[in-house]
Amino acid sequence: MARKRGKLPFIENLAITTLAAEGKAMGHHEGIVVFVPMTVPGDIVDVQIKAKRRRFMEGSVVRFIKESPLRCKPVCEHFGVCGGCKWQNIPYEEQLRQKGEQVLDQLSRIGKIALPEINPCLGSAKQLYYRNKLEYTFADRRWLTYEEIASSDNIEPSPALGFHVPNMFDKVLDIRQCHLQAEPSNAIRLFIKEYCIKHGYTFHNAREHVGLMRGIIIRTASTGDIMLCVIFNENDRRRIEALMSAIKERFPEITSLIYFVNEKWNDSLTDQTPIVYDGKDHIVEQMEGLQFKVGPKSFYQTNSEQAYELYKVTRNAAELSSDDVLYDLYTGTGTIANFCAKQCRKVVGIEYVPEAIEDAKINSQINNIDNTVFYAGDMKDVLSDDFVARNGRPDVIILDPPRAGVDERVIDVILRAAPERIVYVSCNPATQARDLQLMDGMYRVVAVQPVDMFPHTHHVENVVKLVKR
Repeated sequence: MARKRGKLPFIENLAITTLAAEGKAMGHHEGIVVFVPMTVPGDIVDVQIKAKRRRFMEGSVVRFIKESPLRCKPVCEHFGVCGGCKWQNIPYEEQLRQKGEQVLDQLSRIGKIALPEINPCLGSAKQLYYRNKLEYTFADRRWLTYEEIASSDNIEPSPALGFHVPNMFDKVLDIRQCHLQAEPSNAIRLFIKEYCIKHGYTFHNAREHVGLMRGIIIRTASTGDIMLCVIFNENDRRRIEALMSAIKERFPEITSLIYFVNEKWNDSLTDQTPIVYDGKDHIVEQMEGLQFKVGPKSFYQTNSEQAYELYKVTRNAAELSSDDVLYDLYTGTGTIANFCAKQCRKVVGIEYVPEAIEDAKINSQINNIDNTVFYAGDMKDVLSDDFVARNGRPDVIILDPPRAGVDERVIDVILRAAPERIVYVSCNPATQARDLQLMDGMYRVVAVQPVDMFPHTHHVENVVKLVKR
């Protein structure tokens, strides 16, 4: 049943039937899809519609009529507000099943290619405290939840150090405890916030671009290394020195204490210079006896333990032999390249970020690996027929592109190079499906393995093995 509340309908007794994209769930009302966040299949809810389109509507729960037997209690007090971990109310086994269904749906519906039976999604041993990197943002006024606004008329404005509220670049939810990263992550964040408030440090206002304190990045490693990056909006030497000194004294276990002064309007640090206040300019991650240098701007898979499982799946799918030439495209800091190097004759890695390529070269050096070469530059400019001629035709190619997938010109070069096998690692099965369709005339998919890198979220990594027809 639907009735009007203002201009948009109010739907009563909507049955939630399935999970959908972006962590939402959905039901149907009079033949139209209704997306409702924070619900799970089996819920029956009253929904206030917030947006109406020709093919779908979006709304929020006003009242639960019946809760699904699938539903479980979220661990985090910030669930439903911060925007992360949207599936904490769903049992982990069901999360894995849904991720496998998501991969099947996108590869078959978008790719429209022949598929083998898809393996069950490989679960993460840790569902909490699995991340090795978190980024927090300062704001001069914290985001107030709807419950807070409804319960009190006299809420004093206070600053925040936490996560952006979804779809709001200037709104930040203050975080008391996050269950994504192990201690001392929470302790570091809370200490910095309290110190800054006590000593009168101004917090950033994104709309007016004022305020000293802008953000922090905390990285941890399986080796015990800890990196803290503090981002300031102004080069206030006295206050920077005082805060960094206080952090060093309070947390001597931090092995890499770094800061940035970013006076730009945007938050990107790729063009900013990291300044080492104390310790090393990097942390060291370890995997299967190999060591990997991770700098403040380096990419490294944010679930270290599950990254090892992902890379083993990738290496096994590559079926490398001692005489093979392997191309690792979108190599990042060369983690997969160095992980596979001992099993083949030569590895050629390409990556857009120059700093990442320098780390990749160092990672080869510190592990005594001498059969890798790395190139920095835009993939569609670097990878060409001439490049292949100079570096040798690849027997195997591993692709691990960003969410946007592989540029069509790059796929054309790959097809002309005609490797025997391609292993495509993707964090976005939708763009992966599009790219697989472009390769379908020359390659067939023989294995599909989803891997869960991010428990309690809708995100899924997917490994596809292709062989030449």
